[in-house]
Amino acid sequence: MAEPGVKTGCPQCQRLRAEVAELKAQLAAARKNSGNSSKPPSSDIVKPPKNQTKDGNKCRQGGQPGHPRHERPAFTPDQLTEPAHDYTLDECPDCGGALDDADVAPRVIQQVEIREVPIHIEEHRGHAYWCGTCQRLHYAPLPADVVKAGLAGPTLTALVGYLKGPCHASFSTIRKFLRDVVQVTISRGQLAKLIQKVSASLAPTYDELLAALPNEDRLNVDETGHPDQGDRLWTWCFRAAMYTLFRIKPTRGSVVLIEVLGAEFDGLLGCDYFSAYRKYMKNCGVKVQFCLAHLIRDVKFLIEHPDAANRRYGQVLLEHFRKLFGVIHRRDSYPSDASFRRTLASVRDNLVYAAIAHLPDTRAAGNLADRFGAHMDSYFRFITEAAVEPTNNLAEQAIRFVAIHRRMTQGTRGAAGQQWCERIWTLVVSCGQQGRSVFQFLVEAIKAHFQGTPPPSLLPDTT
Repeated sequence: MAEPGVKTGCPQCQRLRAEVAELKAQLAAARKNSGNSSKPPSSDIVKPPKNQTKDGNKCRQGGQPGHPRHERPAFTPDQLTEPAHDYTLDECPDCGGALDDADVAPRVIQQVEIREVPIHIEEHRGHAYWCGTCQRLHYAPLPADVVKAGLAGPTLTALVGYLKGPCHASFSTIRKFLRDVVQVTISRGQLAKLIQKVSASLAPTYDELLAALPNEDRLNVDETGHPDQGDRLWTWCFRAAMYTLFRIKPTRGSVVLIEVLGAEFDGLLGCDYFSAYRKYMKNCGVKVQFCLAHLIRDVKFLIEHPDAANRRYGQVLLEHFRKLFGVIHRRDSYPSDASFRRTLASVRDNLVYAAIAHLPDTRAAGNLADRFGAHMDSYFRFITEAAVEPTNNLAEQAIRFVAIHRRMTQGTRGAAGQQWCERIWTLVVSCGQQGRSVFQFLVEAIKAHFQGTPPPSLLPDTT
C-alpha cells in the first residue's frame, strides 16, 4: 500500500522502486555461498561455524560417544619376519615364590620396524669384446627391463610416483625423504624423469577405462577448475560404479561430454544443473538425473533472500523437500519397494503442486519454478528407476581428492603434467573404490612397462 500523499505512478517513485529491487537482487547475490548455491566451499569469505552437538555444545575432539571402536587386526604368525621373542619369569617378582604356568594367553606387543638401509643396490655389467674381423667393439646386451628402468628399479620408481601423486609431495620433499630415509640421493631432474616413466606405465590402463566409459549404464559427472601456467583449464570427473576417470580439458562445454561419451551415449548421467549437461541432454537425447542437493541449495538461497515473498516461497518448498528425504531415509520401513516408490511419487506430486500454487511474482522464484516444469522427470528420475541416486554426491566425493591436490600443488605446467594428473588421479580414486593398494598397483604397472608385458587393469572382472 502506498504511503498517504505519495503518488504511486509518479516517475520518481517508480525509479526508487526499481533501485530498491536492484539493490535487493545485488544483496541476495552477495549472500550466495556454498550452502545456498553451487559455489565451491573455497569461495566462502566467512568460514562456516564449527560443528556443534544437538544441545548446542561444541563437539569434543576424537571419537564421539556411540561410535564403534576401530582396532587394527594383529599380524598372523606367517607375517612375522622372525620368530617371536618369549620372555619368562623364574620366580615371583613380588615375594620370590615358585610360579606355575597360567592357562592365560601371554601379553603380546607386535612391533613394526624399517631397515636402517631399506634399499637393495645392484650393478649390471655388459662386458666389452673386440671383433678382429669387423674391427668393432661389442658389448654384451643388458636385460631390456634393466635398461628401461635405469637408475631406479620398479619399486623405487613406484615409491616416487606414490609420494608425488597420492601424497601430494613436491620434488624437494621427495628428495629429502629419499636422502634421509632411503639413503639415496636423486636430483630433481631425475625425479621428473621417473614421474614420466610412472605416467607412461599407467597410459594403457587409463586408455582402457576411457574406452569403456561410453558403455557404462550409469555415470556421475562433475567438473572443477584446473590452473596451468596462468591458464584456466577444467578437470572433468566421470565416476562409474567401480572406477573413476579424470580428464583435463581447456573447456567446460558440452563438447567434452560428446568427445568422451559420444553423441550416442545410452546410459544415465547424474550431474548438476550446469548448462553443459542440459545442452548434452537436449542435443543427444541423454537421460539425466539432476542433483537434488543442488536444487535444495537454491531453495535455501530463496529462504535467505531480502524479498519476503521469496523467503515464504523457499520455506514452502524446503518443507516439502524435508518430507521427500524423510521418506528416503525411512526406506527400510516400507513393506515393499513398490510401496516406497508410490509414497515418493505422492510426495513429489505435492512438491511440484506447491511449487506452482505458491509461486510469487518474483524473478528469483520464477527461475526456480521453471525447472519443475521443464525438467521434472530429470529431477525425480530416481523414483521410477532403481539404483539411481537423487544427488550427485558420488562425483563430488571423487573430485574432492583433485581439489586437495590442486590446492597443494598449484596446478600443472604443460601437457605432460596434465597427463600425469589425469592418470594418477584416476588410479588413486579407482583403487579406493575397489579396495586395492595404489602402491602395489603402481609396482605391477611399472614392472609390466619395463618388461613389455600386459599391464594390470582397473576394469572390474566380469568373468
